[in-house]
Amino acid sequence: MTHKDSDGGVSLVYWSLTATDGTYSAQEGGKLRCTADPSASDYIAYADLTEADVLGWVYSSLIVDDETAAEAKARKEAERTAKVQGQIDRAAANSNGVPW
Repeated sequence: MTHKDSDGGVSLVYWSLTATDGTYSAQEGGKLRCTADPSASDYIAYADLTEADVLGWVYSSLIVDDETAAEAKARKEAERTAKVQGQIDRAAANSNGVPW
């Protein structure tokens, strides 16, 4: 995260989501730009943030249509898990070696 030293306002959050089965993995990430307003009732200074606070911001930024933040999180996790499963399926359909 990037934050201002003067007021503790967060301006940028880098996030990533990785799904893995131990062999295959799929990752997605991004940047969440924030506008800190120390006078806002829901303002949380950097020093007081929890992981849950920041993840809530990230999940909320991923909402499409009428999703909730929890549904956006579940959708992104399902997408990454499906990519891992696709890798597993493709690997299972192929073999290496020579015929002799």
